[in-house]
Amino acid sequence: MEHKVYDKKKMGDTMGQTIRHILGLSGGKDSSALAIYMRDKVPEMEYAFCDTGKELPETYEFLDRLEAFLGKKIERLNADREFDHWLSVFGGLLPSSQVRWCTRLLKIKPFEEFVGEDKAYNYIAIRADEDRVGYKPLKNVEARNIEPKYPFKEDGITERDVYRILEESGLGLPEYYQWRTRSGCYFCFYQRKAEWIGLKQNHPDLFELAKDYEKIDTETGERYTWSQSESLEELSDPERVRQIEENYAKAMAREKNAQPNRPLLEIFGDVLDDEDDEEPCLICDL
Repeated sequence: MEHKVYDKKKMGDTMGQTIRHILGLSGGKDSSALAIYMRDKVPEMEYAFCDTGKELPETYEFLDRLEAFLGKKIERLNADREFDHWLSVFGGLLPSSQVRWCTRLLKIKPFEEFVGEDKAYNYIAIRADEDRVGYKPLKNVEARNIEPKYPFKEDGITERDVYRILEESGLGLPEYYQWRTRSGCYFCFYQRKAEWIGLKQNHPDLFELAKDYEKIDTETGERYTWSQSESLEELSDPERVRQIEENYAKAMAREKNAQPNRPLLEIFGDVLDDEDDEEPCLICDL
């Protein structure tokens, strides 16, 4: 595979203005692989992670190891205003796919504040085998000072290349990939049913905390739940757990029989993706 050579002088200065190079990390495989991939290509790269305060322990552990590998500090943003602060501001309204205030206030806004008025290149880990849109600014597009860059798309890097990059670095995948394929808050509303069961089994304490956020008004019937179709209390029912696990096992067996030579992790991801058709928040998921 032919890889692009990055002209650091050209990318680092425009009419005498220093341009910052910033890579936002989510704790997921793609952005982590991009950080590894770009480390020696752009030595002046800055790394930032927007911490909601509600990430999985495995995410924090993996970021610590990635930071050691990169040999450079990963800036943790949102130290003063994490998820619970904004939940209070919104009167207890849980974020959802229709009202994604968490993405706007805990991911995009702090990232733009970190950049400030500086001219910056924002390196985004959308792969060559994906058809997705990248960074969507809160600022007016005409006044935008953040320009997105897509090295994986430009260099033809696919999902299998990402796995290879992580493996060859010695970091591998975050531990949560054993039961979940998306980074983000432990109670993220984009979780698939099988991933909620994975949270219940691997972090029962966090599952119970996620349940505590849900509210159901018995008088009006109004529901504030992470999933519109059912509450976590309903999902916890042993019969419902058994049904989800059986459906997942059947789907895995079906996919393995259809494509026996595919890596198990790829099959795992496809099976979870088939469970729903909602695209997750890009800045959280990469």
